[in-house]
Amino acid sequence: MGPALKGSAAPLGKLADVRAILARHNTSPDGGPTKDSTIAALHGPGLLVELPTSSDPVNQGIITLSDEDTAWPVLMRLMKSQGWRLMDIETGQTLG
Repeated sequence: MGPALKGSAAPLGKLADVRAILARHNTSPDGGPTKDSTIAALHGPGLLVELPTSSDPVNQGIITLSDEDTAWPVLMRLMKSQGWRLMDIETGQTLG
C-alpha cells in the first residue's frame, strides 16, 4: 500500500487480501448465488460487509449490523488488528 492522498484514507488493500482478512474474522460469502457481480456480500457474526468488486484496491466497504452485541467485538478486533477506522455514514462520526 502506498501513502494516502492528503485528506483521504489509505486503501484497505487488494480485494483478495481484504476478503482473506475478513475470513479470519469469520466473515465470508454465504455460498449462495450472487445477486450483483459489482458487490461482494460477506456475512459475519451479527454483520454484513459489502465490498465493491469493481475497485481494486478496495477503498471502503459498507457494514450493516444485524446484532450489535455480537458484531461489535468482531469489529473492534478487526479495527485493532488492521488499523482500520469505521465511519457512521449518517453522522460522519469515526471510530478507530
